[in-house]
Amino acid sequence: MSRTVSSWVLSSARNSIILQGKGRQYSICIPNRNKIKWKLVFSKTCPYRAGSCSLDRTFSFPKAFRHTSTEEEHLAFQLSPSQINDILRAGELSHRTLGLHGKNTNSVLRFESNQLASNSPIEDRRSAATCLQTAGMMFGVFDGHAGAACAQAVSERLLHYIAVSLLPRQSLEEIELAVEAMKPVRPILQWHRHPSDVEYQEITSQYFENLRVYWQHLLDLDAEPGFSLEEAMICAFKRLDSDISLEVQAPQENELMRNIALQVAFSGATACVAHIDGVHLHVANTGDCRAVLGVQEEDGTWSTVPLTRDHNAYDEFEIRRLKREHPRSEEKTLFVNDRLLGILMPSRAFGDVQLKWSKELQHSILENSCDVEALNIYQYVPPNYHTPPYLTAEPEVTYHKLRSKDKFLVIASDGLWEMLSNEKVVQLVAGHLTELNMQKPPLTFKKPVNLGYMHNLLLQRKSKGLASLDQNIATHLIRHAIGSNEYGEVDPEKLAAMLTLPEDLARMYRDDITVTVVYFNSEAIGEYYRNH
Repeated sequence: MSRTVSSWVLSSARNSIILQGKGRQYSICIPNRNKIKWKLVFSKTCPYRAGSCSLDRTFSFPKAFRHTSTEEEHLAFQLSPSQINDILRAGELSHRTLGLHGKNTNSVLRFESNQLASNSPIEDRRSAATCLQTAGMMFGVFDGHAGAACAQAVSERLLHYIAVSLLPRQSLEEIELAVEAMKPVRPILQWHRHPSDVEYQEITSQYFENLRVYWQHLLDLDAEPGFSLEEAMICAFKRLDSDISLEVQAPQENELMRNIALQVAFSGATACVAHIDGVHLHVANTGDCRAVLGVQEEDGTWSTVPLTRDHNAYDEFEIRRLKREHPRSEEKTLFVNDRLLGILMPSRAFGDVQLKWSKELQHSILENSCDVEALNIYQYVPPNYHTPPYLTAEPEVTYHKLRSKDKFLVIASDGLWEMLSNEKVVQLVAGHLTELNMQKPPLTFKKPVNLGYMHNLLLQRKSKGLASLDQNIATHLIRHAIGSNEYGEVDPEKLAAMLTLPEDLARMYRDDITVTVVYFNSEAIGEYYRNH
């Protein structure tokens, strides 16, 4: 192990504060305190535990190489390149859109995605789906905090709420009639999932019933709902967050479902969702996930177009919004140490009812619940909590009309953006595209073609280095995010160190990272403009 890397890790570990709370340990690394999303409060009752709820689902990353001790003699960063690749590539997901007769007229050419855990289990989630009863595709990244329960629920449900909001009245009526007659309901989404992307099967029926109540509400409107896409996304975000709040207040005899509802409501998640239909791109963002467009100019250079703003204490618009919504007497306490009420980094999120409900409602719900401490839910009200709600799930929606020079969209949780700038991410994706194209010469066949000839061609490709390159661009970005040195090059020793950090240290150096990259079909986009 490199002495430099070893000293770097251990010195930081010794500069950490170890807090005891409820029989658990909480670590805060002093130099990196600004990167920890939830601040642990020095009190007899610790409000939130960094980590998972007992019902959280585990994303199945290999854990054999992770240390459980920070003692120097126990630390050894000895991972082979193949072991590093196995860890980095475990969450890879890719999908290529197919067209009729071999011609793809979809503006989305393909997408590639990956995740890397820091928390155990990972608190990030992702979603991707094709709309079956309306046009377009949707992609979402969800960054959970205080457990994974809220991010899990939002990743399962939000795209359905958006799709229902976009359905015409006739389609809603057909769905309702089918449900009433107990007939199969035609699906509205085709999901694109990794085998490890899990669902709360036990509570799916309740989620469906609440989605049904939503479309019944839309049918009760006097006229055709007629939402624009922006209105549909805003309405879907707000309605789902409202349902999360109401579900935990409703009487529930099933203890498991009751516990899940509690964990979902008392944890939180930020969300960034893109809807792409032809040349129409809408991005809805709540919190500090981020979406960035990669644009190739006519001269071949690359530029970056941010499509979201981070909703936090560093954003002047968010500060002004919250000051407008609360009395002047609270101006100095809305943000403390760059956190909302001194607690939460993002200023918009799903769940987190501790920052939305009245003190009385919180006390009432938790008092009548089972052992909330076993669920990692703590009764805590921050100081200066006078005029809730302080938090909203309402998104900001950005519209962008795609052009032929718009080549890709990167959506990622803040774990990526803490490590890499927007410009660096676009540069890495663009470089990866160029390298792939250079290393993929066309396969020109001599007739007759035989297996030996094909084998030689493949060996030629391999000799040019294609096999050593991450085929999945999301993996390429994660590799650079955690392994780059000061020169922007991947340092194998640093990469190994970051992947083998003990669980109590990993969160000090990196957050969970989730990345989805959507590649656009320039030919299809150009065809649109030629016909319009």
